[in-house]
Amino acid sequence: MHIPDGFVSNEVAVVCAVPAIGAVGYALRRAEVDLDDRRVPLLGVTAAFVFAAQMLNFPVAGGTSGHFLGAALAALLLGPWLACLVLAVVLAVQAFLFADGGITALGANVLNMGAIGGVVVGGLMLAVRKALPNTRTALLGAAAAGAWLAVMAGAAACAVELAVSGTVPLATVLPAMLGVHAVIAVGEAVITVAAVSAVLATRPDLIHGPVPEPAAPILAAS
Repeated sequence: MHIPDGFVSNEVAVVCAVPAIGAVGYALRRAEVDLDDRRVPLLGVTAAFVFAAQMLNFPVAGGTSGHFLGAALAALLLGPWLACLVLAVVLAVQAFLFADGGITALGANVLNMGAIGGVVVGGLMLAVRKALPNTRTALLGAAAAGAWLAVMAGAAACAVELAVSGTVPLATVLPAMLGVHAVIAVGEAVITVAAVSAVLATRPDLIHGPVPEPAAPILAAS
């Protein structure tokens, strides 16, 4: 989903950069309030995990490959806005140091994965979790659905940006992007649920938002 240089027009790059910069700027302001001594290390660990996980690609049909996005997981651990900040840092490092994603397309990539995946889908997950029963099953269900949706929404936005730039017609790129990323999104959901399950088992206090109550022990009949 990383858009390289030259795949989006200058006009589209600027239009995408404006909301991306706005989202990251607001996320930085939120970080001044939301981050404390306990959450600063968590932010760093989450960014490192997302960066490392994005470097591991898995094969998809047709000779293509996908990788972990991490927006939903970051939102579940840090909240939507800090998730956006984490994705922006990861994408900037990848673009400037590893040539993974174009520098001129950095705004579009941050918009697709950080703002849409982290803020929009992350906020939706938080709202759904508050509306559902506060159980482990509901949390993991929201994590799976949010992870899948974050990938699909980012892929759809990427397809529209490529089409508006004149790179490839929308009727061609949208079905292709959504078809491939529907498979990638399943892997995203599996990894996200596994990671959230591990956190729930060891440090449930690190989950952002309502934390499921532990299940009551079953007492054996005397």
